[in-house]
Amino acid sequence: MSDHSPEGPSAAAPYRRAEQLTPPAAVPVSEVAQTTFEHVYEVDPRLMQRHVLQQVFPNWDTLRIMRSRQDHLAWMHAHFASTVVTGSSILAELDAESGDPA
Repeated sequence: MSDHSPEGPSAAAPYRRAEQLTPPAAVPVSEVAQTTFEHVYEVDPRLMQRHVLQQVFPNWDTLRIMRSRQDHLAWMHAHFASTVVTGSSILAELDAESGDPA
């Protein structure tokens, strides 16, 4: 059986435009954020309609961007950051200042 036959493995799946431009249904995670793909969080697009035009990304490009985010952050930190601060440390500092236990 040839690898190029309909029964055998293929190097690429068929491209179906509607499948690539329709992300999974959004699930709200807060008043301002939602998630579509696992670990892909975004601002609810309804909150950005007035000032930020929304772009249509194919699903594969969204997933490509998300898979490469750690590499991108590492590159940015190496080239531009003298100190990297975690969000959790900032929240802990704010809680300490306000007297709220973490």
